[in-house]
Amino acid sequence: MSILNRSYFRDEEAAHAFLESILWPEGPVCPHCGGISKAYRIAANPERRVRHGLWKCAQKECRKQFTVKMASVFEHARIPLFKCLQAAYLLSASKKGMSSNQLSRTLEISLKAAWFLSHRVREAMRETSFAEKLGGDDRRVEIDETYMGGREKNKHAHKRIPKKGKGPTSGKEPVFALVEREGKVRSFHVPEVTGATLREIVEAQLAGKTVVYSDANHTTRFAAKSFVTESVNHQTGEYVRGDVHTNTIEGFFSILKRGIIGTYHHVSQQHLKRYLAEFDFRYNNRVALKVDDEERTVRALAGAAGKRLTYKPTANQNQA
Repeated sequence: MSILNRSYFRDEEAAHAFLESILWPEGPVCPHCGGISKAYRIAANPERRVRHGLWKCAQKECRKQFTVKMASVFEHARIPLFKCLQAAYLLSASKKGMSSNQLSRTLEISLKAAWFLSHRVREAMRETSFAEKLGGDDRRVEIDETYMGGREKNKHAHKRIPKKGKGPTSGKEPVFALVEREGKVRSFHVPEVTGATLREIVEAQLAGKTVVYSDANHTTRFAAKSFVTESVNHQTGEYVRGDVHTNTIEGFFSILKRGIIGTYHHVSQQHLKRYLAEFDFRYNNRVALKVDDEERTVRALAGAAGKRLTYKPTANQNQA
């Protein structure tokens, strides 16, 4: 049976039960008092305006009602939960993402609702803790930077970014990334590409004894000064020297750029970090690591807990 035919993609009660199984593996958790498995379910009754998935805390000092959506990115979502789950699946399964317009047509919701829902899912995908560092024990990690954005002359005047210098990268947003061979990637929207800025990220994200591969750019090499480094000089036509290359990270940048250019077309400066989180998540849960579309969706939904995203502050930043 196709995953899209699963009951939790079509039925609100089943959708709540599915999300509960992911976020509450040990039983219902009251977001008001923190009680675990000390609540009882209230049967849905549309005639009395009793919504699906409603629980009531059994603690005497609490006795408050809640649903699994509370204290998650889906709190106060006015879209049916089963459509939220569909959005999570579509964004998890689409290698280069899915635009708000396409999501709006597929889910039969307004464009505004689809835009905000996609940001809710991206927030769920966002990695909140980098407790586990990349690399270590002579493992290989590639680092590099790229620039996101089209040519300034092709942009509307109100969307032009103040120039940050001269050359082809002027007016573009810098992105710095680290990718471990056969492992994970972490990308960051940085204010500027300087040795000090990049070095702070590298030293925070990499474990000791990591072998770092980069290009011959002085800034990038300085960022990994504390580690064993090898580099290739692209300016002289050198792209591979034995095991030394940056092809892995260039491959990630290729997927990122094709997604931005071909699917999203325009990503605002304020929201770039969320799109990076989306592409990082899919790469870190790719098929090569034996993660299929269904498991990837479950992992995205598991990240919904403990996060909040409200519309006004999000929408006040340029919509993308």
